[in-house]
Amino acid sequence: MKRYEQYAQEIAELIRAQTLRPGDRLPSVRQASTHRQISPSTVFEAYYLLEARGLIQARPRSGYYVNAQRPSPQAEPRTAPPGAQSSSVEISDLVFEVLESTRHLDVVPLGSAFPSPTLFPLDKLARSLTPAMRKVEPQRLTEDLTLGNERLRRQISLRYVVEGAAVEMDEVVITNGAMEALNLCLQAVTQPGDVVAVESPTFYSALQALERLHLRAVEVATHPRDGVDLESLAQVLQRHPVKACWFMPNFQNPLGCLMPDARKQALVELLARHAVPLIEDDVYGELYFGLRRPLPAKAYDRQGLVMHCSSFSKCLAPGYRVGWVAAGRFAQQVQRLKLTTTLSTAIPSQLALSDFLQGGGYERHLRQLRQTLAAQQALALRLVARHFPKGTCVTRPEGGYFLWLELPHAVDALQLQRLALSQRISVAPGHLFSPDRRFSHCLRLNYGHPGDPRFEDALKTLGQLACALVGKQV
Repeated sequence: MKRYEQYAQEIAELIRAQTLRPGDRLPSVRQASTHRQISPSTVFEAYYLLEARGLIQARPRSGYYVNAQRPSPQAEPRTAPPGAQSSSVEISDLVFEVLESTRHLDVVPLGSAFPSPTLFPLDKLARSLTPAMRKVEPQRLTEDLTLGNERLRRQISLRYVVEGAAVEMDEVVITNGAMEALNLCLQAVTQPGDVVAVESPTFYSALQALERLHLRAVEVATHPRDGVDLESLAQVLQRHPVKACWFMPNFQNPLGCLMPDARKQALVELLARHAVPLIEDDVYGELYFGLRRPLPAKAYDRQGLVMHCSSFSKCLAPGYRVGWVAAGRFAQQVQRLKLTTTLSTAIPSQLALSDFLQGGGYERHLRQLRQTLAAQQALALRLVARHFPKGTCVTRPEGGYFLWLELPHAVDALQLQRLALSQRISVAPGHLFSPDRRFSHCLRLNYGHPGDPRFEDALKTLGQLACALVGKQV
């Protein structure tokens, strides 16, 4: 354990023992540094970690205080057992209808799939672009077309090594965001009519991809905290000719659940016994609130069956559309599909990102981003506890920027979405996250917009609308 982690743990124990009480002021950075004989940066790191956990809060020009407004305990959403049969998917029309509203700037984007662009170092990225393009060797503009920029792929490969996954650079293909990576993987291992296992609930873009490729979906029970239910998956594999699984082990969208490492390993081993590929969607893995990045399932892959997909869109550079896939034994198929579809990802975007990563600013940015999102989650939980109907259940993810709400059954989430839109608030109703639209009283809320002055009022209004719908049924 590092020194800042030790200091943070000591303070956390004092808070849990109520030696430090809500509202108490912590020692200043200078006082703590002098008293503990540690550097000011170590104190800052400890306070940042405690803030990310929601135990303390910073007050401008005043210091750090024990958080006096902890969210009141609410029940966790229940695991909803999915149907036993596979089904065709027809979800796109509803998705387009609901999400059209998130594009308007005057709408509070609680239903958006993206965090606020103000969270990202766009100016620094822009400054990386010009010198990177000036230094590029002309022949690289064609040599790097399909696989992607060699230096960026090497940097990505090194990050895998640090995370505990042995991935060679030649296995990495740069793509137009993670969605292209995921779709290429799906095309590499399936044919129209095949069955693909997905989580329940699952991200609507996964359902849209299945719909577009004329694939069938079979749902696997998914716990709101621990992710894919391995017993449910084993039964699905026995009953259906599953050709691939599309799962999000780290901070799943929409639940925010995180599979424990042991369960990730068991997942990979189970799929290996059935020779079923895993398409691992890991776009939120860097947005963790704990001490270390959660391992990807890819780290346990020994047979090349895990195709790990990620991107910089959610953690660094929205709009640059730079993602990648480490496709294991399917790398060649993915490369050929990339060549025959989009050919290449934009070289300038790749060069700007490579230059930024090389400069060492990425980790500093990620630390600040995680702290900001953790504090914003704590605020969102307090507002949900205060304003939403009695009986509302909510997840408490350890990363990402989504909450999943299970509302009283009297609330139709699609009706609530339309009422909210009339108040210029967007939400993502649970209907979007299952082939049979059965999460009809659930919502996914995006809290990744700190600094938006409309956020608190929007959640209050949304809660009031939900309470009114419950009242109508009484």
